[in-house]
Amino acid sequence: MNKKNILIQLVIVIAIILVANLLSNELYFRLDFTEDDRYTFSKATEEVIDELNGVVTITAYFSEDLPPQLMKTRQDFMDQLVEYETLSDGNIVFEFVNPNENEDEERNAQQNGISPVMINVRERDQVQQMRAYLGAVLKMDDRTELIPVIQPGAAMEYSLTTALKKVSIADKPKVGFVQGYGEPRLQAVPQLMEQLSVLYDVEPFRLKDTSSVPSYYKSLVWVAPKDSIQPMEFRKIDQYLNQGGGLFLAHEHVQGDLQQGLLSTNTDIGIKNWLARKGLQFQDQMVVDAQCATVSVQQRNGFMVMTSQKEFPYFPQLNNFPDHPITEGIETVMLPFTAPLTFTQADTSWSQIPLIYSSENSGVVGLPSYVDIQKKWTQADFPSGSQMLAAGLDKGIAKIVAVSNGQFVVNGEGQRPQQLNADNVNLASNAIDWIADDTGLINLRTKGITSRPLEEVEDSTKALIKYGNVLAPILMLLIYAFIRKQQLNRRRQKWMQGNYES
Repeated sequence: MNKKNILIQLVIVIAIILVANLLSNELYFRLDFTEDDRYTFSKATEEVIDELNGVVTITAYFSEDLPPQLMKTRQDFMDQLVEYETLSDGNIVFEFVNPNENEDEERNAQQNGISPVMINVRERDQVQQMRAYLGAVLKMDDRTELIPVIQPGAAMEYSLTTALKKVSIADKPKVGFVQGYGEPRLQAVPQLMEQLSVLYDVEPFRLKDTSSVPSYYKSLVWVAPKDSIQPMEFRKIDQYLNQGGGLFLAHEHVQGDLQQGLLSTNTDIGIKNWLARKGLQFQDQMVVDAQCATVSVQQRNGFMVMTSQKEFPYFPQLNNFPDHPITEGIETVMLPFTAPLTFTQADTSWSQIPLIYSSENSGVVGLPSYVDIQKKWTQADFPSGSQMLAAGLDKGIAKIVAVSNGQFVVNGEGQRPQQLNADNVNLASNAIDWIADDTGLINLRTKGITSRPLEEVEDSTKALIKYGNVLAPILMLLIYAFIRKQQLNRRRQKWMQGNYES
């Protein structure tokens, strides 16, 4: 091959590379093989971007010279912003700023609400701390929204899209959080409030202090009422429902006191009979489920106290969901101390929608009863099959969602509120979105893998799997050794016959 041909081929290769790069800028796409489609924009994101009626400016405050794992976060965030900008046709613009570069930039970042976080950096075999910025500010007109910290490995699409939704909505619809009957305050449900604040203005609403429920509420949220409710209050709610309102109700019909070991039915405060007239009935029982969470149990052994984890069937881990927008993408919900729900034909004008069932290995316990924390549970304790624990009622103009537990979205108040299972909060948020006819963020909210509980198997199957894992490799090794021995014997026989071909 002469020099001329080599030069021509080199020019052709370079031309192909240049053309491919130009086409990739115009015809950008990527294939996403992840199970949760984490690199594919959801329909909700596309709708939020399409609905932008102005320009959103995103300023990403990221330090440079970050550790490798945080540099990857910075690059992933930049790639995400490029895609948002491309999809928005000019309605989203962004820039990256390094606040560590000078004092003016650092002061500007902090004035915009982005504070540094302390991270450990290893240099020359020494660990040093570094002030790093990993946040972003979104601005549209006179509205501002913050993403204080971009967490490594976090769902960036959800953070960005919800921030875009917040900053682009000038007047959010209202949701009333019913108060006045012993319910937890709004401060006791911070995770739920954080999610609802994307789409709604949530405000406390005292039902007993008004003559009627304002029609501007897209939904009422009623969590864990404890005090008796007068019939006239229920008439206010019925009037609101008849005008097109909706209600999300999380009610504790039964309770468990672990200190006294007592399981009992709560005094009816009026909700049981009110719901029963609409065709949804609380049962005076408690559900136990073989698919359950664990509790810590202390046992004394001589002078030592040992703590162990023990499965507790009164804390069902639920992943049996009928197909419905409310439960789309939800993987596991935990509802401790829960009564079963059943549908009746008391009012056929309401369509009946089952939402959550316990597993097939479930049972019910009559009340009152006592908890035996040391009980050895067997399959015979779960003969009742799946039990319905959450349900919806749909009348066309009105919707109700009832969950047979009042505490599943309550973090509590004080210095150390508990962190809830994310899908517990997702369930409540999705239900309120469905009631308010705004299901745009449901798919995005539950996007991503949160848990993969193992399926329940019989004890005999467990034993088969256990011994199979031990014996299968040994058996495969013996089979391989036998085959190799047979091959060597055949080769030796050929050699003895003077055949030296391999």
